[in-house]
Amino acid sequence: MADDKDQDKLAEEWANALLEQEAPPADGGGASSSDEALADEWAKALATQEADDVKKEQEQGYLRTQTHEPEFRDMTSEYKSQRQNPGTKRDLDFILDIPLEVSAELGRTRLLINELLQLGQGSVVELNKLAGEPLEIFVNGKLVARGEAVVINEKFGIRLTDIISPIERVKQLA
Repeated sequence: MADDKDQDKLAEEWANALLEQEAPPADGGGASSSDEALADEWAKALATQEADDVKKEQEQGYLRTQTHEPEFRDMTSEYKSQRQNPGTKRDLDFILDIPLEVSAELGRTRLLINELLQLGQGSVVELNKLAGEPLEIFVNGKLVARGEAVVINEKFGIRLTDIISPIERVKQLA
């Protein structure tokens, strides 16, 4: 705002100086008409800027009337009751329909492209796990459990033998 006042003051001083020099020169040249045109341009520019400033101020005033303080529900008592009664059922129904990708891994290996291209029917790929080691169960790419392979009704399955603790899962993230 101070800059606008300074600009207005400078423009006014400049316009006054032009008015003082408005007397036509002795040679009858047209210098005063070009000065008047320049002063008119300045006046138009300042008027446009003032109009823009007024419009912005009106928009800000409107926005101030449209905003309000957010209202948050106090959940302190709910939190305390859950901490005192840890056996109470949490309302998790809203996440029960989220699909997850579950995969089981026998082991891993690294191959060169040349080795991959030479694989054929009957080829054996050596994995990094020993026979009898537990399979790893991943949910969305994160290790959550270990288990052993079983056959049930001619289908493979996994019997979980070890669930990864939340502390171990956090360590894996680091």
